[in-house]
Amino acid sequence: MTILTQSDASVTQLADLFHLLGDPTRLRIVLACVAAPVAVGDIASLLNLSSSLVSHHLRLLRAARIVKSERQGKQVFYSAADAHISGVLHDMLEHIAEPG
Repeated sequence: MTILTQSDASVTQLADLFHLLGDPTRLRIVLACVAAPVAVGDIASLLNLSSSLVSHHLRLLRAARIVKSERQGKQVFYSAADAHISGVLHDMLEHIAEPG
């Protein structure tokens, strides 16, 4: 299926994904999870946010399959859901770094 022949449902899902990533706080959280799995408390410290706010955003991001979680003992670590998410973010960061 080409980009031009995507179903309405696919377009709606994609719009929802971009809407979630359009929030600067959520985008910063996802970017924090790209390099390696990271715990909620570490994300909160890194971004100077409360753990409860980070958890709230991670819940939304996980439901949209943007991040995935893995429990290790008492902590839960979050990472980008797959290479597609990492790749899209990497490509878009390269795009905005290009001279106009």
